[in-house]
Amino acid sequence: MWTRTLRGGGRVAVVAAEWCDAFGVVTRGRVQLELRDGELGPVLGRDAGFWLRGTGVRALRNPGRRTARVRIVTPRARTVICRPTHPVPQSPNDGGTT
Repeated sequence: MWTRTLRGGGRVAVVAAEWCDAFGVVTRGRVQLELRDGELGPVLGRDAGFWLRGTGVRALRNPGRRTARVRIVTPRARTVICRPTHPVPQSPNDGGTT
């Protein structure tokens, strides 16, 4: 678990490799989600929780003047290896042993 602090008007990029299994909770201020296409998403207030996996969020923004804080929780340590969310084609079974 770690905390991200965003000063008023601040922005932090969401790096998929680090944030793929992350769940965020706004603990102070307001945070706006910036979507993959650059459009601005919803503004989340205190105690709002959100998943980042599969959402297309590319950044977290602070639309206000006061400092905002987001608590980030992941099921593993900060170094996270993401698995694809779509099925990976498997080789046909050739009858051999592995």
